[in-house]
Amino acid sequence: MAFDSDLANKIRLQLNDKVEISERKMFGGLCFMVAGHMACGINGDRLMARVGPNQYLQCLKQEYASEMTFTGKPMKGMVYVSSEGLLTAEQREKWLDYCLNFVHSLAPK
Repeated sequence: MAFDSDLANKIRLQLNDKVEISERKMFGGLCFMVAGHMACGINGDRLMARVGPNQYLQCLKQEYASEMTFTGKPMKGMVYVSSEGLLTAEQREKWLDYCLNFVHSLAPK
């Protein structure tokens, strides 16, 4: 299970400042769970961002974002963000906000 541990630590620290998280190994990487729901994860050196269906098309238009095709088909509501789009805390914060906005719209598990 390969994922960028440095990026995972940065994401972990930024999420811990906002919400209580748990972690789970999924999708061949590491996923961060909020209130029992997957919010985002790290696969290789990319962020898997669960942005939900309402933000999906808007997010895909952003630089460094692409369809998450883990299963060979696009996963609606999920995008990959390449490492170039995650270099600064501000870049990571923007994507984490998309993820948290979606997860907070879901009923708690």
